[in-house]
Amino acid sequence: MQSSQMQPLSPKELNYIADSISNEEMLIKQCAATASISQQPQIQQALNQYVRAHEQHLNTLIQSLHQHQSLAPSQSQ
Repeated sequence: MQSSQMQPLSPKELNYIADSISNEEMLIKQCAATASISQQPQIQQALNQYVRAHEQHLNTLIQSLHQHQSLAPSQSQ
């Protein structure tokens, strides 16, 4: 689907993305913390690669939200 044909995200989709963002943030923190205390360079390297992968996932999720931001209904109060 092209961006000109995007539809607003449903509340269920927004909740799923918010949960996914939280999960990716948690995984980044856990991998980084474990890498910092690991004594084995191979394990540190693998965990740091996981950190980078989860950072990419997080960025993708955030970019998706930004792409849909213009489609979100405005709330007047």
